[in-house]
Amino acid sequence: MTLLRDASSIASSSPETPGQETLRQRRARTKPTGRRAQLRPKLVLASASPRRLTLLSQVGIEPDALRPVSIDESPQKGEAPRSLAVRLGRKKAEVARDQIVNDEALADAYILAADTVVAVGRRILRKPQYVEEAVAALQLLSGRSHKVITAVYLITPHDRVRKRVVTTRVRFKRLSSEEIDSYVASREWRGKAGGYAIQGVAGVFVQRLVGSYTNVVGLPLTEVVNLLVGEGFPVYFNWLKIGEADGD
Repeated sequence: MTLLRDASSIASSSPETPGQETLRQRRARTKPTGRRAQLRPKLVLASASPRRLTLLSQVGIEPDALRPVSIDESPQKGEAPRSLAVRLGRKKAEVARDQIVNDEALADAYILAADTVVAVGRRILRKPQYVEEAVAALQLLSGRSHKVITAVYLITPHDRVRKRVVTTRVRFKRLSSEEIDSYVASREWRGKAGGYAIQGVAGVFVQRLVGSYTNVVGLPLTEVVNLLVGEGFPVYFNWLKIGEADGD
């Protein structure tokens, strides 16, 4: 996988002074894209998550560049879980887009971003940083149902913004102290919203799942593919290439 991540290109691609046309705007106005251009459009993923990269690869999508963004992900006072996912998902997409508006290699790329929130009722469980937080999260999830909400945003080369919000309901079995302690010791919870990874050991905790499994892993693939295809990104062409490779 070849990804464009040159630090100098990121630094040089910041938006120029207000009112001045960016390279992205100029290309959107003058350059054919998609099928009209007879060139494969580029895709920027506003994340460096290995799970999201693996899921995209599963359906034949390989981003041309990663532009993970650093933003304050703290919930606002009284903010509902769905509202938080929507706000952060859009912010990530916009920040990633702003990084590449004057980048020669990526200015006219599609931008894909997502934010996932795990919640028990209105209580939001973010990524634990410490063992004590991971233990507390698993104790809260034990024997209960929770929601995994992902807001997916796609910004097209012409800066049309498309959104999908996907909610999956997951119920955990009642966890023993030994199970919680052993799982925390596995360190699998690190960097995971809600403090667990369903595709790993924690899969044995799940009694019931209603909705998208890949959403819980990190990205709802059905909705992502539908968004991309609906905006002219050639997802299915990559499937044909997979078939050709298998036939060799």
